[in-house]
Amino acid sequence: MTNILGFNKITYSHDILNVEIVIIPLQRKIVVQYFQAVQQGKIIASKSQMKLFNIAGFGMLTLTTKKIDGKFFPVGEEDFTAVIQSENGCVAVIVDKDGFTKAQSKGVERKEALEIFKKLRESGILEYSKQSIKIWTEDRPTIQHELEE
Repeated sequence: MTNILGFNKITYSHDILNVEIVIIPLQRKIVVQYFQAVQQGKIIASKSQMKLFNIAGFGMLTLTTKKIDGKFFPVGEEDFTAVIQSENGCVAVIVDKDGFTKAQSKGVERKEALEIFKKLRESGILEYSKQSIKIWTEDRPTIQHELEE
């Protein structure tokens, strides 16, 4: 057995196919932690998606997990709302307290995005007060204040 770059390489001389076996140790704890975070996050984000669907007639699930300091966590249960600009128009989003997006509307005109945002606020969801949110792998600035002017 040879250790190469942290991988264990095992070669059996009697192997008629001359196959080399490389053993890659998985960090089981990280895999389990990720799987649990996905499962819990999916339940949490689905609730936010349904709130958006009930108000806007459309709600797409976005993130179910967040990675903080190398560890995976489900998105937070708290709901905040904001509006961001996307390639397809303005998008109303529901995020957790850390700004991780759980659900989004489809891209719409500015006026319609602001109407969805206001309806979400009227339903009891607080405005996300920070300047940007996290969607997929990007940080996007919130623009609801620009739209209200």
